[in-house]
Amino acid sequence: MMRTLTGAAAERINVLGIRVTAFDLPAATAEMTRAIAAGRRAYACTCPAYTLMLGYEQPAVRAALNGADWVTPDGMPVVWALRWLGAAGVGRVYGPDLLLALSAASAKRGLRQYYLGGGPGVAEALASALGQRFPGLLVAGAASPPFRALSEQEEGDLLERINRVQPDVIWVGLGSPKQDLWMARCRSRLTAPLLVGVGAAFDFFTGGQAQAPRWMQRSGLEWLFRLLTNPHRLWRRYLIYNPKFIYQFARQAAGLQRFGDG
Repeated sequence: MMRTLTGAAAERINVLGIRVTAFDLPAATAEMTRAIAAGRRAYACTCPAYTLMLGYEQPAVRAALNGADWVTPDGMPVVWALRWLGAAGVGRVYGPDLLLALSAASAKRGLRQYYLGGGPGVAEALASALGQRFPGLLVAGAASPPFRALSEQEEGDLLERINRVQPDVIWVGLGSPKQDLWMARCRSRLTAPLLVGVGAAFDFFTGGQAQAPRWMQRSGLEWLFRLLTNPHRLWRRYLIYNPKFIYQFARQAAGLQRFGDG
């Protein structure tokens, strides 16, 4: 039976043990904007096939994803999986697109943004780029923490600095699954209503990485573009984890394997 999306909170559908939110970009933007207005303490994970497979394989990542208020279908294979499982009207909720959509809504509503992630200076460059793109966008702050693990003292100091500037939305660009684990671990210690993990969006909008053409994104070929432009870093993600996802989801769709919510 096909399940149609409504204006209510979107349904979450189990894909390989991960409860993925069955909605599209406008519905995602509306739900997250309402959550901010209500003062909820929520977080959203953008979930391509790679992140979903990490959740399938690693209990800590699975717990972080299933603990999120939204797990968005970030890649077309995840969208197709949801449709196969009966969700009608599902569309891709891609991290960079969600960043733009919520930034536009934030500029209209006076919501304060914080950018956390990227290499040295990238978060600040992203804040500047989005401020130019969306006049009136309020920036509370930005930080690019070191790639190494922070000590408890360092992390506590970082969270205190973020809370001090009182953002409404914290954009987390630490890469997957690091950003998902960080949001799950730190959500209760941050006062901002909404945290969103958007991965490579920090580099896309500051010129650090090229984005795939829209036709490749729509046809599910963005992985090929990213692999060809950055093979040394991404070969494992796409050449190993994409086939793993196809195999495991085929088993789920055929009823050969069932998954709890983890």
